[in-house]
Amino acid sequence: MKSIRTLTALLLAGTSTIGMASAAEMGATDEPIKLAINEWTGQHISTHIAGDILESMGYTVEYVTAGNFPQHTALGEGDLSASLEVWLNNAGEIYPKMKEAGKTVDIGTLGLETREGWMYPIHMEETCPGLPDWKALLECKEALVTAETFPDGRILSYPADWGTRSADIIAALDIDYKAVPAGSEGALVAELKSAATRKTPLVMMFWSPHWVFADVEAGWVDLPAYEPACDTDPAWGPNPNATGDCGVEQPVTMKVAWSGFEEKWPAAYAFLEAFQMNTPDQEQMMKAIDQDGAKIDDIVSAYVEETKDTWTPWVEAATQ
Repeated sequence: MKSIRTLTALLLAGTSTIGMASAAEMGATDEPIKLAINEWTGQHISTHIAGDILESMGYTVEYVTAGNFPQHTALGEGDLSASLEVWLNNAGEIYPKMKEAGKTVDIGTLGLETREGWMYPIHMEETCPGLPDWKALLECKEALVTAETFPDGRILSYPADWGTRSADIIAALDIDYKAVPAGSEGALVAELKSAATRKTPLVMMFWSPHWVFADVEAGWVDLPAYEPACDTDPAWGPNPNATGDCGVEQPVTMKVAWSGFEEKWPAAYAFLEAFQMNTPDQEQMMKAIDQDGAKIDDIVSAYVEETKDTWTPWVEAATQ
């Protein structure tokens, strides 16, 4: 396993193509850039990859356990320098407040292709012809009826304390289904893998990126695409008597920084503006860490080395 320091040394040894910047362009290299670490593996991966590359540029990086909501206060006060994977659908009211106060800034989107909604193991396209169109669920309800939901079909939903999105969509579409909460993320994953193996019927609420997509081929139900009018105008959407008759607004993942970051570390800020992740890569790394027991340092080090041709131009552009 290469440690971060070893990786940094290797990358610095090959910096003839990177083009290190002057001290003025680099800014305060004697002070650490503090990157937020939150509660999910994908965020750890994005953050450590960016951190490794920042170290290769000559910066010192500290990883600070923050928390999804508390991080915004810490960013606003300069106790954190940046957070590299903020899901705007779950950022809370503190995120816009800090931006409006001029205490934090958006660096740009991270580039992940995210999705949240009803999904199914791919064999369901044979069980329920017409999928991914949501109207297909009207015709194949019988396949999804369970003793718990009879005479309605079953949509496996998020754990009860994650909200009522599935139940709300079912009610707004006025379809003969019931939302049944799963006990946990692990229960959702277990049921998906079991259904895929046994070819049993299943439609469930879920999100991407997630490591399970590296294991299970799945499809997404094409619900009516979200538009703001869906939340406010009953005339919008298939049910003229209800609002909310559409899919979930797709999440945006944002890179966010303390407002003083760009002035203090100009080249680092420019690099982070360019820094992007892609969903399949992140899902493969999540699976390796969460399911196969690999260490994040090993996974990230290997990825950084394998993708030098991708990120070296970002560093060159930031330091010229």
